[in-house]
Amino acid sequence: MALVAFYGINRRQYDLYAAPTTAETRVIQQRLKNWGYYTGSVDGIYGSKTKSAVISFQKKNGLVADGIVGTKTASAIGITLSASSSSSTATNSNLYLLARCIYAEARGEPYTGMVAVGAVVLNRVSNADFPNTISGVIYQPWAFTSVNDGQINLTPSQTAINAAQDAMNGWDPTYGCLFFYNPKTAQSQWIYSRKVVTTIGNHRFAL
Repeated sequence: MALVAFYGINRRQYDLYAAPTTAETRVIQQRLKNWGYYTGSVDGIYGSKTKSAVISFQKKNGLVADGIVGTKTASAIGITLSASSSSSTATNSNLYLLARCIYAEARGEPYTGMVAVGAVVLNRVSNADFPNTISGVIYQPWAFTSVNDGQINLTPSQTAINAAQDAMNGWDPTYGCLFFYNPKTAQSQWIYSRKVVTTIGNHRFAL
C-alpha cells in the first residue's frame, strides 16, 4: 500500500468525524441491533460491521449512505451527538484502529518500520485511488493479510500505539509510499512491479 504524502498536514485531522463517542457508538449499535441491521457485539468500537449496519440503515431511511453518523443519521437513530467530544473520540478511535493494523502487520519490525506501515495507510487515505478514511483503507477487500486472517483484531502493544501516533503526527519514513511487502512472504507477482523507494526491516516500501 501507500500514497502520495501530503506534507505539512497534521494527520490527526484525518477521519475527524468518522465515528461518534464510545458511549454513543454503543447506543447506536444496540439500536441497530434491535432493528436487525447490526449483528456484532455492542462494544463501542466503530468498526467495519458497525459502519456496514449504519450504511444499511441510511439506505433504508433515505439518508446519504456514507457510513458516517452525522447529525441527520444520529437524529434518525434517535440520539444527539456530543459535539464537544465527537472529534477527539473519532481521532482516538482511528488511532487505535491504525495501531491494530500496525501491530498486526509489523510487530517485530524496527520502530521506524512500524511507523512506516502506519504512514502507508495514511498515504492511501490521501490518495484518490483508495478509500478516504482510515477504516475504509484498512478494511478494503484484500488490502491487508491481517484483516483476512483476523490478526487485525489483536490488541496492539503500546509501541504500536506510539507508532500510530507518530504516523498521524506526520512522520512518514516511506516518503509517500502506497505499498509495502515482505519479499520473503509476498505471493503476488504484481507487487514486484512497483517502484521500491526504501527498505525498512523486512519490508520494502513502494509506489
